[in-house]
Amino acid sequence: MTETEKMLAGKIYDPSDKSLTARRARAHSLSRQYNETDETEEEKRKLILDELLPNRGEGAYLQGPLNFDYGLYFKTGRNFYANFNLTVLDCCPVTVGDNVFMGPNVSLMTPVHPFRWQDRNPKVKADGTVYDDEYAKPIVIGDNCWLASNVTVCGGVKIGEGCVIGAGSVVTRDIPENSLAAGNPCRVIRKISDADAIALKSELF
Repeated sequence: MTETEKMLAGKIYDPSDKSLTARRARAHSLSRQYNETDETEEEKRKLILDELLPNRGEGAYLQGPLNFDYGLYFKTGRNFYANFNLTVLDCCPVTVGDNVFMGPNVSLMTPVHPFRWQDRNPKVKADGTVYDDEYAKPIVIGDNCWLASNVTVCGGVKIGEGCVIGAGSVVTRDIPENSLAAGNPCRVIRKISDADAIALKSELF
């Protein structure tokens, strides 16, 4: 297996691999270029995203600034929206469904570092290259979800369809569909139901 194949399969891999290093550098450069544009430069932004995020769905909109480790392994459905400061470390696939909204400062973090410092600390190859042992776990976010501001989603998590994740949450475990969940660590508060329909919220009118 190549180091890229190991990474995407969730196996221990060498992040100093030349192909991975080159792609990260390109993704970081493209992220920076995007962040230097504004929303009036639609064609310029599209050309950058076509290379950085080739697997984004129709109608995807990213406010920026944004930061991606690879970009190639981030896939969205239709009508994806991300507010300011989206950060995605897509060392494993990050899959986002249709009509998903993300507030400011959302972070999607697939990497997992070893717990023991003896395994985690940097090492040096015979040629002097510094590397460390890393692995990652995928993230899946279902259709019609809203992640509020400052939400962090950790590797290995699946968020079911129709969920709302409250501001400041750190999602470390799966969230079942149609749940209102919040906290650190994030926990289900209750199910979202027809009783939450906006037409029933008289205080809003």
